Amino acid sequence: VANRGEIAVRVLRTCRELGLPTVAVFSEADREAPHVRYADEAYCIGPPPASESYLRGDRIVAVAQESGARLVHPGYGFLAEAAAFAQDCVDAGLAFVGPGPDTMALLGDKPAARGVARELGIPVVAGSEATLDDARLLEAAERIGYPVMLKAVSGGGGLGIRAAYSRDGLEAAIPRARQEAQAAFGEAQVFLERLVEDARHIEVQLLGDTRGHVIHLGERECSIQRRHQKLIEEAPSRALDEDLRHRIHRAAVRIGEAVG
Repeated sequence: VANRGEIAVRVLRTCRELGLPTVAVFSEADREAPHVRYADEAYCIGPPPASESYLRGDRIVAVAQESGARLVHPGYGFLAEAAAFAQDCVDAGLAFVGPGPDTMALLGDKPAARGVARELGIPVVAGSEATLDDARLLEAAERIGYPVMLKAVSGGGGLGIRAAYSRDGLEAAIPRARQEAQAAFGEAQVFLERLVEDARHIEVQLLGDTRGHVIHLGERECSIQRRHQKLIEEAPSRALDEDLRHRIHRAAVRIGEAVG
């Protein structure tokens, strides 16, 4: 289990219920953490900073090989959405519990993911392509209409997002957004979307197998946020009527099926 804290404990508990022996990893700061005590085996993977421990995919793969593990569960956060880590697991003969590397790379590129939705006839917010320079971003904003939202192409976790309500505001925001994207994700590309104010943030949970079957596990409402980061999640959402709930669930499943 390539994670720590409560998510690691939840995965470990499920493995125990399934009769699967488990291996935990931990930083030096987490030597006495509950997930370490809960697992059948535990290995230290580095110093307290995450960049030197929980984000070191090479060390996690090495532990999996040393311990004889066959599955790697990333939990959420850390390396859970890192296509390179998923590929490293596959290359090492390990089963990565999550989307395949190609699927993860595709959906991690927001404009590419928007393109998948458009091809399926699923509505998306008006936006721009990823490869625009600053001048063409300004042109795109005029076409889309203000207010707009700058987003990092490879972003996640609420980072690399800036709103602009005018051309002057966008001109000032572009270099800052690029700088944030480069610092957080190693990629300075940004794109635009129409800013929908007072919107609801609704997510659909998907589960798929290796045979192409995809199901949804309902939705969760994530609209209570601070700095674009979720504080409270509620399931099911009380903002949806049954018709809209069904349409959102079906759209999510269709995208999941399309990208494997």
